[in-house]
Amino acid sequence: MKRFFDQELESLRSDLILLGEKAIRQVIDVTEALVQNDAELAARVIARDDEIDELDKRIDSEAIRFIGLRSAVASELRLLIIGMKASNDLERVGDECTSIAKRVKRLSSEPPLKPYVDLPRMSDLAVGMLRDAIEAFLHRDDALAVQICHRDREVDDINRQLHRELAGFMIEDRATINRALELMFISKSFERIADHATNLAEEVIFLIRGEDVRHTPEVKKPKS
Repeated sequence: MKRFFDQELESLRSDLILLGEKAIRQVIDVTEALVQNDAELAARVIARDDEIDELDKRIDSEAIRFIGLRSAVASELRLLIIGMKASNDLERVGDECTSIAKRVKRLSSEPPLKPYVDLPRMSDLAVGMLRDAIEAFLHRDDALAVQICHRDREVDDINRQLHRELAGFMIEDRATINRALELMFISKSFERIADHATNLAEEVIFLIRGEDVRHTPEVKKPKS
């Protein structure tokens, strides 16, 4: 019976990793769609969101079924709780990619407002954070998870700087307002993706230590 339950937990872990991989693929593809002005790729990103939604629901169902089958010990219960929370964060990453993709499709009929440098940089940072969060989960590496939380600040800084730049475009030329607003929303979506990666990292720390480190100095600012 123990082997059966171990297999059930391993299935949940595998699905969570698969969901992470799919979410990362969405971020990479929607960024390429933006940079290449590729409305067709953006449409494929939107279409794939259903796969992420279904996998998210499956993980929740697996966790709930496991809880119903047996009285989970503390370590198992933490994994089940984190599995459901992490799954939700990854599903939200997919939602943000869908939002970006829809804006990319609208922008594809207009000339670029500016060279896309900052947005791909935000995407690269967010993807790195997501990948490292999955790595920290796989290897139970709470030190790596803490580092991920610190990196979120760089994404926030780029987002603020880009918003200031885009506001300047709108002030100087009213014809840029629609494109600038679309890019502001895209920037905010990338910033939220990084936030979800940070959430994942905090959840990994809870899984390993059994401690809620959200809003604590350890994850809010690097050690000097």
